[in-house]
Amino acid sequence: MKQLQQNGFTLIELMVTVAIVGILAGIAYPSYQDSVMKSRRADAKGALLGFANAMERHFTETNSYLGAGTTNGNTGIPTVFSATSPVDGGTAYYNLTINAATAGSYTLNAAPTGAQTNDKCGTLSLTQTGVRGISTAIPVADCW
Repeated sequence: MKQLQQNGFTLIELMVTVAIVGILAGIAYPSYQDSVMKSRRADAKGALLGFANAMERHFTETNSYLGAGTTNGNTGIPTVFSATSPVDGGTAYYNLTINAATAGSYTLNAAPTGAQTNDKCGTLSLTQTGVRGISTAIPVADCW
């Protein structure tokens, strides 16, 4: 008597495959999300450095950092640079602001917004002397 040969998969084989794919996806997705946040943070750091360059150009023209923002000329939304990161448009993940400016100093901030609000580094900051900071308790070197 000839045995019939079966073709295809059993339900158990299919369920094992689905379970393995689910486990791999559960491991990979958080890592992917972390990478996306890091890339958005890197873009914000670049935007802050570009913003600092714009502040230095403003200082060169006026001999003061004052007048580069919309609120009393020394805080708020910048008038000399883009107000969001990415600077070339699209969905904003960081809002760029002048935290404080005097005739001879400034502090710039990049505050996370939208999908980036849960970023572990929080608000990034940069001063006229190049001092970098963050608003959370983790080491600055982990974010900058």
